[in-house]
Amino acid sequence: MIAFSLRLSLRAGREAAVRLAITAGAVALGVGLLLVTLAGINGVQAQNARYAWLNSAVPEAAARHTPPSSEPLWATLITDTYRGKTITRVDVAATGPRSPIPPGIAHVPDPGRYYVSPALGDLLRSAPADQLGARYPGERVGTIGDAALPSPDSLIIIIGHTVDELAQAPGAAQIDAMSTMTPGNCSTCLHGTDSNGIILILSVTSAALLFPVLIFIGTATRFAAARREQRFAALRLVGATPRQVSVVSAVESTVAAVAGTAVGFALFFLFHAPLAQLPFTGERFHTADLSLSARDILVVALGVPVAAAIAARLALRRIRISPLGVSRRVTPRPPRAYRLIPLVAGIAELTYFIGRRPESTSGQSQAYLTGILLMMIGLIVAGPWLTMIGARLLARRTNRTETLIAGRRLADNPQAGFRAISGLVLALFVTSTAIGVITTFVAERGGERDTAASRSTLVADFTGGWTSTPGVPRATLPPIPESVLAGLRALPGVRGVSVVHANPLGTTIDTGGSRPIVAALMSCREAAAVQGFGRCAAGAEVAQVPSYFAIDRSGPDPDQAAGWPAAPLTSERLRDVPVQVLVVGTTGSQPVLERVRTALTLAFPRQAPALTGSERHRLGDGKLLDGYRRLADVVIVVSLCIAGCSLAVSVIAGLNDRKRPFSLLRLAGVQLGTLRRVIALESAIPLLISAAVAIGAGFLAAELFLESQLHYTLQPPGAGYYLTVAAGLIGALGVIACTLPLLARITGPETARNE
Repeated sequence: MIAFSLRLSLRAGREAAVRLAITAGAVALGVGLLLVTLAGINGVQAQNARYAWLNSAVPEAAARHTPPSSEPLWATLITDTYRGKTITRVDVAATGPRSPIPPGIAHVPDPGRYYVSPALGDLLRSAPADQLGARYPGERVGTIGDAALPSPDSLIIIIGHTVDELAQAPGAAQIDAMSTMTPGNCSTCLHGTDSNGIILILSVTSAALLFPVLIFIGTATRFAAARREQRFAALRLVGATPRQVSVVSAVESTVAAVAGTAVGFALFFLFHAPLAQLPFTGERFHTADLSLSARDILVVALGVPVAAAIAARLALRRIRISPLGVSRRVTPRPPRAYRLIPLVAGIAELTYFIGRRPESTSGQSQAYLTGILLMMIGLIVAGPWLTMIGARLLARRTNRTETLIAGRRLADNPQAGFRAISGLVLALFVTSTAIGVITTFVAERGGERDTAASRSTLVADFTGGWTSTPGVPRATLPPIPESVLAGLRALPGVRGVSVVHANPLGTTIDTGGSRPIVAALMSCREAAAVQGFGRCAAGAEVAQVPSYFAIDRSGPDPDQAAGWPAAPLTSERLRDVPVQVLVVGTTGSQPVLERVRTALTLAFPRQAPALTGSERHRLGDGKLLDGYRRLADVVIVVSLCIAGCSLAVSVIAGLNDRKRPFSLLRLAGVQLGTLRRVIALESAIPLLISAAVAIGAGFLAAELFLESQLHYTLQPPGAGYYLTVAAGLIGALGVIACTLPLLARITGPETARNE
């Protein structure tokens, strides 16, 4: 029976070949997306494992010997930057021959020597020395291997020092052994990716994309369903049992699923290397890291064909009726309002977790994935009921022939009408949810306003972080010699230098918050030379300012109407007060910024690098936001493409199954244009009704997720979202229009004679 089924599947003419190709293509698309998701998760975890050694000084991640090593490694780690690229500088000093050795190098470099990653080596050779190379004086002795590099583009330098020199450096720590704890398992690790969060995002994204793919598979399987049902009925009439007919159907579906799975694996391995170049986490993956485990391959290779075969069997479950049942079908029962239950259940679950967010990542994945999947299932289940209600209202309020025919048919069989546009409905839901979340996240964590001052003013923070008491730094720098300040002012492109000092007076300033904060002090003459740095009150020589405003400019504009209040301190005395922050105003030219940054690195070695406000945002949340934007773009484009394919196949399948009734209508005198308008309305009515519901449900899901997970309120999307929705709907209508010319070819008089 299986051999006969294979011959019937592979040698049943052009129609069967087209159906097999479309189904295999749908399965290949689903397999490819699933493999990319699994490889992406593996890649993030492998990348995080390469980050582990950079957190060796973090107490939570530190690997300790018992008893402690008698020859630990002294180390400091600083994040530098050059033209928007992050450079990780690791300063090390061995206390003996048994000191731990960072991965990727043969031994701890001697004082005055360093190892660099290949990408940083290339950059040092190409960049002007006064902009980058002068920051790292010494002799290059080797290249850091891949074991220490999270990405091929990682910019890392390991510099050797004496123990006496490094032991007194800010942030220096003794390391007994290199850490192997990945940042995803370390809440206080400073370097690496929040892999748990990315895995949550990838899980939601893959689920969001696989749903349209499964609909595409079901739609492709139903291609020419009426013709196949007649063929299966003929098999029953000549003696085939229901079991044998089921075997024929299962073999046909399994052949397409297996072929699609093979093509999906082939596509993944073909595009494996290019996929590794996508900087989803902000950096490219090593090609070997973006891989599949043996378990991944086995699960997908076996599970997807089984799942696709089950989906196909469900789509063709009607073939098991009696041999004459195909010709005795009646109008199916109308859908009932209980179809709204899954949609309401999904909304209720997401609402429940507002104020009750699970603590663990797995708990959050289960909670939010379940709620969003319930809403997606609910849209599919409730779609026919919504289509029926809209069609009945339309049919009652029209006297046009094509509108009446379309409305009556949709009301009689809303399942068939909704099935054609179900993929696009899910795409709109996914798009609306993704855009709602991304738009709100960007609005809430957008960081400093992008102004000329934020792009041209370098800020060096010497505090090493702030304490829990507002305005109180963890550390300060001794007063800066006037020769250093004069050297900075003499650099070409520098417009002014201002120093923010600690406040020995202990006075506070009201910034409009819940309570006053300890003020910092600055010279009004210096501040006037730096663009966008605020202004002092009339007659003030030294002003009191919020201590953090030079670093965090995301709040109100500091240029207050009354100016910053005066402090009872003279400029001469201010020079002897410890320093918190150094601000350098420049022309904003990138070479000028890098020269100033290099000069500050040489003047204040092993201090955090100076950054502009725009750079601080880009290297912080901006990097994460860019990744989320890229992911949202992928979700939107892929889901709309899949939905468009599903819509095209569904409309063509519907035309093919109904070509005899349409042919008879044409013979009865109905104009071809009228039939075309009927087809268009049958697709457009459920499309517009369900699209409105899907968009509203998407925004509601985004609001509930944001409120529960981040305590944010949904922000309205920009014009780009509305253009995307309009383009998706116009594209869908265009797909429908492209199928209409087939109507003339398949509904000629010969169709009525041959059927």
